[in-house]
Amino acid sequence: MTPQRIHAIDLARTLALLAMAGYHFTFDLMLFGHLPPGFVFQGPWPLIARSIAASFLFLAGVSLWLAHGQRIRWPAFWRRFAVLVAAAALVTTVTYFGMGFQFIRWGILHAIAAGSLIGLAFLRAPVLLTLAVAALVFTAPHLARFEMFNAPYWIWLGLSTEIPPMMDYEPLLPWLCPVLLGLATAKLMTRADGWSVLRRWQPGRLGHALLWPGRHSLAVYLVHQPVLFGALYLFTRYL
Repeated sequence: MTPQRIHAIDLARTLALLAMAGYHFTFDLMLFGHLPPGFVFQGPWPLIARSIAASFLFLAGVSLWLAHGQRIRWPAFWRRFAVLVAAAALVTTVTYFGMGFQFIRWGILHAIAAGSLIGLAFLRAPVLLTLAVAALVFTAPHLARFEMFNAPYWIWLGLSTEIPPMMDYEPLLPWLCPVLLGLATAKLMTRADGWSVLRRWQPGRLGHALLWPGRHSLAVYLVHQPVLFGALYLFTRYL
């Protein structure tokens, strides 16, 4: 929304990336037999995974407002949207050949792309309406699911009664909710002049190093898991 970059947002993305990498590293440890089978599917781990995904989607909503809240910069939006769609398609393709039936049909990148597109409709919407829709989006899949949505082409919606196994799955319902919450929060921050306060924070040398992953979050997301997986594969096989 303003030309000056808000470093706190980049730092928040970096923290989310670190949490994600930690979770995926734990998952890979389980996959290679260094942790008990099913370790990340019990205890607090499912909640941790959902919280990490929600943080990325929340930040996507915040970023949408900061970038386009004053006016929608269509060329910039479509460039970013195209990159997200291409990255999501890449993840689907790679996991299809690498993971078989558990491939990622609709994961976090798909959710961010769809949420960004739908979020445009709420840039001028009242905050209360945005929050009301967010609540509806969150509760809908908990209240009603239908067999008619079990077809593969409805997998993105989140209202099916049978969900095939997937390595990552964030359907529109309920995962549009954190995007809308981020958008509404960003609006309230603008009204309270909160962004001006955050904008005053200038990181030191260490802080600037921590900002780098957040400024390149998509690239870090795409490469981190192959790096972690490859490193653990080599460690398990040769050490």
